[in-house]
Amino acid sequence: MVNHSRPLSVPEFVALKQAGRKITMLTAYDYPTARALDEAGVDSLLVGDTLGMVVQGRENTLGVRLEDIIYHAEMVSRAAQHALVVADMPFLSYQVSVPEAIANAGRILKETRCQAIKLEGGADQAATISALVGAGIPVMAHVGLRPQNVHQMGGYKVQRDAERLMNDATAAEQAGAFSIVLECIPRELARQITDRLSIPTIGIGAGADCDGQVLVTHDMLGLTSGHVPKFVKQYADLQTIIGDAARQYCQEVRDATFPAEEHGFR
Repeated sequence: MVNHSRPLSVPEFVALKQAGRKITMLTAYDYPTARALDEAGVDSLLVGDTLGMVVQGRENTLGVRLEDIIYHAEMVSRAAQHALVVADMPFLSYQVSVPEAIANAGRILKETRCQAIKLEGGADQAATISALVGAGIPVMAHVGLRPQNVHQMGGYKVQRDAERLMNDATAAEQAGAFSIVLECIPRELARQITDRLSIPTIGIGAGADCDGQVLVTHDMLGLTSGHVPKFVKQYADLQTIIGDAARQYCQEVRDATFPAEEHGFR
């Protein structure tokens, strides 16, 4: 039974799989958005390194710094009253050495109040995952399309190597990961991985058979400029709403109809 008087814990998050209840996850990067998502009942908030693209306007996630993640995760963690908050480990914050990975992940937990970190990798990061878990740091793994490896992978492509992906997922679980994100994987393969693992799988472009789903909130709300991935469903068109509101404001200021009498003081 989930206690909604406090944030969801890692064991409670894992137990949702055994309970057969689908898990909801969305990205968050600031206090007001995180509070709105939390109050809406989202199970987990991911402070993703996608902030490099949707907040900072970069072409990929590689330029995001550890300090950026800490800055945004601190705001999100302060807003979350019910959701489990997970923060991404940015590029080269965990790949250089295991001690550096522990130090950097430890900084995130100490300085932000989030409950877990996420890192990209499976079998290749098993030793790091094991060391982080051994240090008391809950780890969510991430296999399939790995945006931090975009240059090595030759772009954002569907990943179809079933043997490698199954090996990555099982290695991450054996190393102690409490959950795994499956990104851009054919549905049937994602289902097989989900059935094989005892820990929750969180899909993004991996079909409906995963234990849960995650989307980038800016994509889901229609705030993303340019290409929108095939796996995204837009539940709102905030780009248009914001644009219309800003245009009306500009027109009223220029027409001197704003501020009106009721917006001033005597």
